[in-house]
Amino acid sequence: MDELDRAIVDRLQTGFPVSERPFREAAGSLGTTEDDLIARIDRLLHEGTLTRFGPLFQVERMGGALTLAAMSVPAELFDDTAAAVNAFPQVAHNYAREHPLNMWFVVATETLEAAEETLRRIEARTGIPVFAFPKEREYFVGLQLEVRQ
Repeated sequence: MDELDRAIVDRLQTGFPVSERPFREAAGSLGTTEDDLIARIDRLLHEGTLTRFGPLFQVERMGGALTLAAMSVPAELFDDTAAAVNAFPQVAHNYAREHPLNMWFVVATETLEAAEETLRRIEARTGIPVFAFPKEREYFVGLQLEVRQ
């Protein structure tokens, strides 16, 4: 990463312009061009330096639903079960934990009913019970990562 890459990561974490040409506007504040900014973000994503670039939505405000879910998956079935769970387009992300409930994932859908149906389908597909942990309260924790050399 060079200085401009660091500046991109540092500055674009806390705000991205909402305008007709947001990349052009952001590029101007970074001292580069729209095309260069887009190419750099694509490269950072491709290299794995960034894993995601995009907005975070509060889907409940739009009528949708997010549900945290967990499963207790035997070690010998973990990879196949993860692949089966991840095959559902409603699964936002999935991660392993050292705990009796060792697979945790988030389901994002347009309605609460659709989230519940997705969890039932995952159970049916894997043969393993799914435990739902719907959000009871929302907390906002601001986090900005600093890129250092």
